[in-house]
Amino acid sequence: MEVFTFALRKGGTGKTTSVWAVGNCLAQSGYRVLMVDADAQANLTRCLPPVDYSQNLTLVVDGKATLPDVMKPVGNNLWLVAATESLVVAEKVLGADLAYPLLLKKAIKGLAKHIDYVLIDSPPSPNSPLTIAALTASTKVFVPAQPEVFSFDGVQSLLELTEKIQDSYNPELAVGGIFLTKYSPSYRRSLHHAFVKKMREKFGNLVMETSIRDNVAIAEAQVQRQSLYQAAPQSNALVDYEALTREIIARS
Repeated sequence: MEVFTFALRKGGTGKTTSVWAVGNCLAQSGYRVLMVDADAQANLTRCLPPVDYSQNLTLVVDGKATLPDVMKPVGNNLWLVAATESLVVAEKVLGADLAYPLLLKKAIKGLAKHIDYVLIDSPPSPNSPLTIAALTASTKVFVPAQPEVFSFDGVQSLLELTEKIQDSYNPELAVGGIFLTKYSPSYRRSLHHAFVKKMREKFGNLVMETSIRDNVAIAEAQVQRQSLYQAAPQSNALVDYEALTREIIARS
């Protein structure tokens, strides 16, 4: 079982969308996929089919339920552990527990017989206990970044956090890759291309070949709580995310 966290210490770069899209692509390919919404904003939860929201990640954080207890099917080969706003308070309490980094690592034990990939959507806040717990539980972290200076700084910060997690809690954690969102080499935006060049010079092979173009089909599908396969099967968004999923599998 592979456990991937999508993380960047900056909001709006495509973490949630990438978990949603890659999860659906993996499930479409026949893999059994669990998506964990570890962000109290619950955006991942809101772009998937409705489930019983009384069964959510907060219960796991509070020690009142196990992960299998709150996994809900949201499609073929696809399950969700939902988030609600109650996660805000739960995360504050969690941060006072000395063993909090091990929360999700313990929670996913025993899932390997039933799940091939666990994808975790992490909160963007710096030093979030749930982000640290997600990275501690993960085999790889994937980093969505936009071609701009703030994302560049966020990537550097995330890589530094990853090194700390490797040293302290999870030596098996690896950086799976950094991929660009709302970007294409064909876009006529010279400043964006300059930042991409800078990122490739700085991070080398960590920068993935696949990039995700800006596409309205993503927002439209999420509003409808449908996958791209259902809402926009001919879209560039699906082409891009299928390519990203293949590259993620190849890097696993």
